[in-house]
Amino acid sequence: MLAQMAPRLDPVRYCFMLITPDSAGQALGAAIGTFREDEGVTAIVPEPVARELGETGPAWARITLMVHSALEGVGLTAAVAGVLAENGIACNLVAAFHHDHAFVPTEEGGRALKLLEQLSHAARR
Repeated sequence: MLAQMAPRLDPVRYCFMLITPDSAGQALGAAIGTFREDEGVTAIVPEPVARELGETGPAWARITLMVHSALEGVGLTAAVAGVLAENGIACNLVAAFHHDHAFVPTEEGGRALKLLEQLSHAARR
């Protein structure tokens, strides 16, 4: 999977935000992902929507790994998180049905993309 991951940087920036009754309709309507925890529901929302709803937390760049990553696949998440961690880049990985998505600080998006491209290239050798 590493050799074929073809990482792609999304031009949209996202925020992780806790859903409240006041923000639920707009946030959930715009969300690209949600996760329910005991403490509440987190949504990943385009930054402009999050800011409009009062979210002040950091924005994240999304890098989609374009390989079809099987949910039972072994090692892709570890390799991606590992190379980013070795280079001091925070990463929140989200696995979806077709692809994995790495959310990194917006200012690190370009550098993270290059590192993942290098990782994929090295795996093809």
